[in-house]
Amino acid sequence: MAEKHVDLNTKVIEMRNIVKRFGDFTANDGINLTVHKGEIHAILGENGAGKSTLMNQLYGLYRPTSGDILVNGKKLEMNNPRDAIAAGIGMVHQHFMLVQPFTVTENIVLGTEPVKGIRLDMQTARRNVQEISERYGLSIDPDAKIEDISVGMQQRVEILKALYRGADILILDEPTASLTPQEIMELIEIMHNLTADGKSIILITHKLKEIKESADYCTIIRLGKYIGTVKVDEVTQDELASMMVGRQVTFVVDKPEQKPGDVVLEVKDLHGVDYRGVEILKGLNLQVRRGEIVGIAGIDGNGQTELVEIITGLRKASGGAITINGTDIYNKPPRFGFVSGVSSIPADRQKHGLVLDFSVEENLVLQNYKEPQFSNGILINRGAVRDFAEKAIEKYDIRPAHCEERPAGTLSGGNQQKVIIAREVENDKDLLIAVNPTRGLDVGAIEFVHKYIVEQRNKGKAVLLVSFELDEIMSLSDRISVIYSGRIVSDIPGKDADENELGLMMAGGGTHG
Repeated sequence: MAEKHVDLNTKVIEMRNIVKRFGDFTANDGINLTVHKGEIHAILGENGAGKSTLMNQLYGLYRPTSGDILVNGKKLEMNNPRDAIAAGIGMVHQHFMLVQPFTVTENIVLGTEPVKGIRLDMQTARRNVQEISERYGLSIDPDAKIEDISVGMQQRVEILKALYRGADILILDEPTASLTPQEIMELIEIMHNLTADGKSIILITHKLKEIKESADYCTIIRLGKYIGTVKVDEVTQDELASMMVGRQVTFVVDKPEQKPGDVVLEVKDLHGVDYRGVEILKGLNLQVRRGEIVGIAGIDGNGQTELVEIITGLRKASGGAITINGTDIYNKPPRFGFVSGVSSIPADRQKHGLVLDFSVEENLVLQNYKEPQFSNGILINRGAVRDFAEKAIEKYDIRPAHCEERPAGTLSGGNQQKVIIAREVENDKDLLIAVNPTRGLDVGAIEFVHKYIVEQRNKGKAVLLVSFELDEIMSLSDRISVIYSGRIVSDIPGKDADENELGLMMAGGGTHG
């Protein structure tokens, strides 16, 4: 790992007493932030605490209601992202802004293409991209198309794009939300390579372990207010969690022992292809019973996405059988699966989980607005929908409070996730499929979501948990099914799971029992 070079005498960013209001709502209430040259500075806070709002002001997407922003000691007005880029600030958003059919090089130089005479000079652009990639250990193929590379590689493209435009200060918004454990370690290495070269990084994250592994300092925000700034190596994860949520957080999942019941989901000899038409599910077998959580552990790309999309009707299988409580749902449409007893927290909340332009209350009844409690068959009972939404918002701590009329797309990523979790748990189906259910959530919200998942299991529901967070799989699962190369290669009781042994099996290096 590259040696750290934090220069405490050189302040590259100062945000002084930043206030940002949206109408009557105060998102940032007097926040202070100082970042030094060569520093990784984490911004920690609950979902909706105001972290992204603060960074969007630094990047020129919002203007502060009051307060000052200084870059390299000079007070600047950030009227738009062009001002931020000119000041040497780059931002990598949680949801990437890339053109899928374009190559890596084409995406990086888009809008700043070099020319030779009257023609685009893509050879020079490619050479420059390659040089930056090698300098910081990004290991990107400049000729690869975005649609053909992993999420982790796409994130590196976004980082390269900012560096290509001359960024000395990088804002990374929830950068590890969609990454595998291996990709997370590689990203941390890249971050240290950047800071060793004098770059400064502001890291927005909910993951305390990653703050401890990467950051020098951490600023904590709670409910839009500045709580304090700490030196990371002088505090514990528990202390960071308590500062963030204002109370002690329990990391251990309380899960009483119980005997699983009848089979709810049965998958036999399932075959399926990926988006390229390449077979990725190669005879997969799986069972989930009432009263148990079965966790699917595996490295991304081994068939998890295709498995879930086939079960939920979003993708066709090429062979096999799937039943819910004995009812055949093989290659049936999503609605058939829902009626047959399948509820799903999808991997991509914005693509498959929500209609972003619809209100929160509309999203909460998206699948069952025609049911008698919400409709008389012709007209929707708006009062009943509103009453249901108000109760769900309070029960699942969706923020801001009383957001039932707000478009779902205006909520923070974590609160969008809570809307989906509230809807799917309240649907009360026999099978709950949860894919990365705590992605983008803070530790307090993770504790909350885990409680509801275990509650479903305790009520006799079957739960299929697909997560790239191995800690989550190990703490929640009654049984862990390891997926490798399109098959379940091992089935392990959750209480017997060993992290190293699981990691070996996930990489195709062994089987259990």
